Amino acid sequence: MELIFNTRPVSDHTSNRSVKGINILNCIYHNEAISLPVAFEIVQKLQEVTDAKTGKAKFVSEESKNEMMRKMLHVCCQNRLKFSYVLTDSWFSSKENMEYIKQRVKKDFIMAVKGNRLAICADDKSQGHFVNLESIELNPDSCCKVFLKGLDFPISITKQVFKNKNQSTGILYLACSNLDITAPDINTIYQKRWKVEEFHKSLKSNLALAKSPTGIAHTQKNHIFACFFAFVKLERLRIKTKLNHFALKSKLYFNAIRASFSLLQKLALPST
Repeated sequence: MELIFNTRPVSDHTSNRSVKGINILNCIYHNEAISLPVAFEIVQKLQEVTDAKTGKAKFVSEESKNEMMRKMLHVCCQNRLKFSYVLTDSWFSSKENMEYIKQRVKKDFIMAVKGNRLAICADDKSQGHFVNLESIELNPDSCCKVFLKGLDFPISITKQVFKNKNQSTGILYLACSNLDITAPDINTIYQKRWKVEEFHKSLKSNLALAKSPTGIAHTQKNHIFACFFAFVKLERLRIKTKLNHFALKSKLYFNAIRASFSLLQKLALPST
C-alpha cells in the first residue's frame, strides 16, 4: 500500500510554455485493488515578490509545495491510513521531505532524484568526497548504498535506463530508504506511481475537471472536490463491474441517451 504525491504544473507540453490554469497538488492512496484520492491542495500564488534575476514583480504561493506535501502527509497519518511507502517524483525529493518521511512519519519512501544530486558511497564516507550521482558507477539491476549530501541516514540508489521517443537514452535515478529490498523490487514498487497519471487522465477525460463553469477560487475548489468524489464513485463501479473508467463512461452515456430517446418517443405520441 502506497501514498503517491504528484503536482500538476500549469504548462502546455505541446507548445512548451506556461498557460493559465489551476495548479493542483494531490495525494493518491493505492493498494492492489483500488486507487483513491485522499488529500489535495490548490496552489494559490497570492503573494507579490520581486524576481531576483529579472527584477520584475511576480506572484508566489505563501506556502511551498514541499510544505504542503508534508502537511498532507501529516493529515493522512492522523486519519490512520495504512501504507508502507511514499512515492514521489523529483519535485518532492528534498532532504527535508526524506527526513520527515523516514524519521517523523516512520515510513519508507521511493523518490526520483536528479543525476546532479551530490552523494557519497556509504563505504567511502569517512575518506571520500561527494560527487554527482551520474559519477557513481551503477548497474541498472543493482543498488548502491549512499549518503546524499545533507542527509544523515543511508539510502539505496538504483537507476533505470530507457529509450525516449526520439531514440535518445534516458536515465532515471531512484532513491529508496528501505535498504533491505533489491533494485527490481524498487522499480516494481515505483511503477505504481503511474496510477496518479491514470487518475489525472480520468479526471480530465471522464469527469470534466478542466470544464469548470466557475469563476472564483471557492467555487473552483468545490468543482474539483466534486470531480474527486465522482472518481471515487467510478472506482467503486470499476470494482463491481470489472470495467475501466472509459468503458463505464460510454455505458452511462449510452443508457442516458437510450432513456432520453424513450422519453421523446412517449412525448411524441398523440394524447388521448
